[in-house]
Amino acid sequence: MAGGGWYLARKGFGRKWRGLVVEELHKHGVEASVRRLTLDPFRGLIAQDVRIYDYKNRENTIAEISRISLDVNYAALLQRQAFLNAIDIRNAQVTLPLPEGADPKSPHAQIKNLHAHIYFPPEQIYVSQADGIFCDIRISATGQLIKRNDYKPSRDATPEEWQTRLAILQRSVSELSQFKFSERPHLQIKFSGDVAQLENARVEGTLQTGPWQRGNYQARNLTMTGEFADQTLSIRQCELQDDLGGFTASAIWRQPAGELQFQARSSLNLRALIESVGLSRLVSDITFLAPPRFEISGSAKLGEGQPRWQAIGHAALDRFAYKGIPFLSANAEFSWDGERTMVRDIHVRHKSGELVGRLLDAPNDFRIDLASTIDANALRSLAPADTREFVNDWDWPHASNVQLSIRGPSAAAATWKGDGTLQLQRGRFRTIGFNSASASVHFGNGAVTYENFRVARDEGVATGTFVYDFAHHETRLSNVVSGLRPTEAIYWIDPKLVKVVTPYKFQKPPTITTSGVYQFRGGKNTRLEVNVDSSGGMDYVFLGKTLPFDRINAKLLLTDDRLQISELNGAIFSGTVRGSADLSLAKNDQRYRAAMMVDHVDFPKLTDLYFKYKTATGLMNGRYEWTGIGSDARAMNGKGEVEVRNGDVFAIPLFGPLSDILNKIMPGVGYRVARKGNMSFTIKDGVIRTSDFHVDGGTFGMVGEGNAHFLDDKIDFDVRIDASGAGAVLTPLYKFFEYKAEGSLKKPDWHPKIF
Repeated sequence: MAGGGWYLARKGFGRKWRGLVVEELHKHGVEASVRRLTLDPFRGLIAQDVRIYDYKNRENTIAEISRISLDVNYAALLQRQAFLNAIDIRNAQVTLPLPEGADPKSPHAQIKNLHAHIYFPPEQIYVSQADGIFCDIRISATGQLIKRNDYKPSRDATPEEWQTRLAILQRSVSELSQFKFSERPHLQIKFSGDVAQLENARVEGTLQTGPWQRGNYQARNLTMTGEFADQTLSIRQCELQDDLGGFTASAIWRQPAGELQFQARSSLNLRALIESVGLSRLVSDITFLAPPRFEISGSAKLGEGQPRWQAIGHAALDRFAYKGIPFLSANAEFSWDGERTMVRDIHVRHKSGELVGRLLDAPNDFRIDLASTIDANALRSLAPADTREFVNDWDWPHASNVQLSIRGPSAAAATWKGDGTLQLQRGRFRTIGFNSASASVHFGNGAVTYENFRVARDEGVATGTFVYDFAHHETRLSNVVSGLRPTEAIYWIDPKLVKVVTPYKFQKPPTITTSGVYQFRGGKNTRLEVNVDSSGGMDYVFLGKTLPFDRINAKLLLTDDRLQISELNGAIFSGTVRGSADLSLAKNDQRYRAAMMVDHVDFPKLTDLYFKYKTATGLMNGRYEWTGIGSDARAMNGKGEVEVRNGDVFAIPLFGPLSDILNKIMPGVGYRVARKGNMSFTIKDGVIRTSDFHVDGGTFGMVGEGNAHFLDDKIDFDVRIDASGAGAVLTPLYKFFEYKAEGSLKKPDWHPKIF
């Protein structure tokens, strides 16, 4: 007997006896396999390396247990009757299997230090006490199950369902492993039911914890109580406390009907809690300086098909920052039914003002209504990325009033269309200030339209319609009428255009009417039509001198690389001027073409401006067509005609010496007034050339040809005396005298050409 006892303790019973134990466990509703069955002189039969299977599907392993003590009725065992009275598990380690496809190195779901005593009365399984540690949580369970001899399991779980359960269990292990508990939590479970219908079992549970931490989130305690009965799960109490506030919730889940009812209230440290569960992206742009408060209640229908939700609630935030913008408070009421979201009574307070509004997000229907008096400068960072550059060009140091009504088929900003009003006090756009601005705002399809805008500055106002199209990178203007200074107003369209209007210096702001398209970011579709009407005068630098126009009006056509000026009409030096021009705006290309006609221009003022001739008299008519490159006068190339009437040509210092010469030939003739002069000319390389210079002095005249180097102050000019009228008898004498001018243009040297 001693030898047999030693053998059974060391080697164990054979397969037949292990089979009897497995069959006995099966009778009590436990599907298992036993690798070794030994005899302990103090604890009796010991089943080692026991594998527990799903009682409905033996292919699913539930647990592996290292040692189980069996309380056996040996008399019944020898008589082949039910012999298992109870099983006793002491300090066992239960390992649950990994789901398929899981990393073998993943932590297994384990119950450590398991102690349990399970009795098997007739047709019952009674757990007097079970206690173990799962993921550092102490779990205690007690209860009983009915297990009739003729029980039949309900529907077996499919392999897919079983793997889903294992995946959920493994995920729970991974999540719970991230908790650090100062005190070991305790979960108490009481249960009762029928083994054949566990879905109808009754389970009560209570979880209590002390301080714990997950990531950067720290909690003081957590208490939960719940019950599952009649296929209904009731969370009667859920209370969580941290250093800033608390969370309370309750819920009821009726499984047969697929109905869920819930309510919750929170004032927790929300940001740290959300970050601790890996959802930091949800709060990446917001910083809470005080715990936010939320209340929510609702229900759900989670049967087959699309879940149907209904929830209402309230949110209140004190002292928070969104994208770096500090706000004093915010609150709103909200509701949600799974498809439609309504947020109403939105009220956001900032130190500079407040915003009120409401929002609706429904299938194919998105709406936002907003009214704001918040300082627009403070909200720059909220602008979409594609409008950020445009928004940063604005500066609103004073209060603004904005009202917007946004509509669209979805919450995607690209699909929105909206209307509103904009009223701004003193501010700046692209560094150019204004006293006030107002407009009706429309936006959609990537464009913002400022309709009927009015911008006021000290010198005047601008009105019209202005469209800033982000999608097509263009600005569209419609009937924009401006009484502002052009060099500053054009800066609002595009700073690159300042060089186009800088040469035109208006004494008073002109009236400018603009329509068309200006495209930026490399676009080629620019076409702006501009009408300029200035009654206050304009200065224009031409050939290094400033021409003072008394009035001017013209039509301008601005394209991507050209500026065309047409129908130019003005008044200058008591006369009129008409003209046109075509200027290149292309990079590294300053070529231009122009034409000008003058009528009854005060000739002395013109000659005084360019040649410092103060004694010339008369009126000038003429025309001039030329091409040039920028301000390079030597590159100018043109042709024209000029005529001076009712003047004294000899009073021009250039021709003054001829007066003395004529007077010596015919005393008194040299001092007669030469009242008419005309010529055609060309200009090239800084030289004025003429071949038909003619002066009519009544009984005499002059004809000539030559070159005037107006940039180099040189002259090379030939003149001969020409008789007319009564002086024709002296024609041979006049033709005999020809004169040449050389030297300085301002002080020419006249001498006879022949002698």
